[in-house]
Amino acid sequence: MSIAGVIHQLHSELPSTVKLVAVSKFKPVGDILEAYNAGQRAFGENRPQELAAKAPALPADIEWHFIGHLQTNKIKQVLPWASLIESVDSEHLLTEIDRAARNAGRTVDILLEIHIAAETTKQGFLPDEALALARRIGDFPGVRLRGVMGMATFTDDADEVRREFRTLKGVSEQLQGILPGCDEVSMGMSEDWRIAIQEGTTIVRIGSAIFGERDYTK
Repeated sequence: MSIAGVIHQLHSELPSTVKLVAVSKFKPVGDILEAYNAGQRAFGENRPQELAAKAPALPADIEWHFIGHLQTNKIKQVLPWASLIESVDSEHLLTEIDRAARNAGRTVDILLEIHIAAETTKQGFLPDEALALARRIGDFPGVRLRGVMGMATFTDDADEVRREFRTLKGVSEQLQGILPGCDEVSMGMSEDWRIAIQEGTTIVRIGSAIFGERDYTK
């Protein structure tokens, strides 16, 4: 199926309450334009230099989500383009995003990345750490906390994935008790987005199912 065909199919399947982020990392501008022309407006990138190169060459109404690990020395490449930084995984990074945003005279929407997977290679806050930080979010006036993001274990065990997504949803519900309206939950990718829908996500990040497998050698 073509990129446009997959976009149309996903838009027809996804509930109106769930935003599709088409993960376009390592994909050329032409592929992104095909998805855009099919009605897709939110795209996800995980490398600052790639986002900074692509964004000026594409329509201005694209909503860019930064979804990868962000080094503090790359923040300035991301800020001009990102509508939402989904992958804030440490207080140090949050502090630097806040500083850069204030210096740029803007407020940046963010999600806190929560470590929910069994894999130690995954990054992010423990749930209690994230909730404690949320209580102090007023100390960071350059950011607006919108919710949480998480990545499940890469496994064929659907029950494990479901448990991890429920953990993230539970963190979201506790977060809303601290900050009412802070209700975005970004979970679910090409392999597990249907489970994420069942468990209450508001954002799904789908890449290879739309654009095909990526060539990481380029």
